[in-house]
Amino acid sequence: MLRKVLIALAAVIVVLLVVIALRPSAYRVERSTRIAAPPDVVFGLVNDFHAWDRWFPKLDPEMKVTFGGPPSGLGATCAWTRNAKVGEGNMRITESRPAQKVGIRLEFLRPMQGVSQTEFVFRPESGGTQVSWVMSGTNDFRGKAFSLFADMDAMIGKVLDKALAALRTEAEAEAKRRADAAAIAGATSTPAGLPSPVEPAAASPPVK
Repeated sequence: MLRKVLIALAAVIVVLLVVIALRPSAYRVERSTRIAAPPDVVFGLVNDFHAWDRWFPKLDPEMKVTFGGPPSGLGATCAWTRNAKVGEGNMRITESRPAQKVGIRLEFLRPMQGVSQTEFVFRPESGGTQVSWVMSGTNDFRGKAFSLFADMDAMIGKVLDKALAALRTEAEAEAKRRADAAAIAGATSTPAGLPSPVEPAAASPPVK
């Protein structure tokens, strides 16, 4: 009897291993949103890792973040480490086209290892910007096993949706600040082609 149970258990394990091995090795998660702000404003908040603190969800307020490379753009890096939930990993900007696209290499070190490619694409649309955020990569055997019991699109997509909503709020607020500053500067400057205002001349003393 025990032998039959062990044989049946081994058969189940073999079937499970085959099912896992046949799982797709590639994954791709995409989310998008429209932001009522110019592409250059939205691009600036993504192209500078220092600005991510203004919109990316804080999974752990106490995680340690370090920056490297140039302040922003191609070659800029960001690394984080903290607990089992946040884990450890790093990001590096591999492509930076002003107001058009930002490409990022995303590497996870703990609790699971893996490398993903992240892309932000910005397109002008009806006085605002259409932002597309794509995360893609490949799964090893452990990743395939994980995807068998977890919906990768729903799990990762939930984070992307939340981050895009915060990015939209921050970018629209930044665009408004710039517009207000430009309006104030325009109101206080002298219109082109008009003489600068002068102080009225002092009245001449009466002739005696």
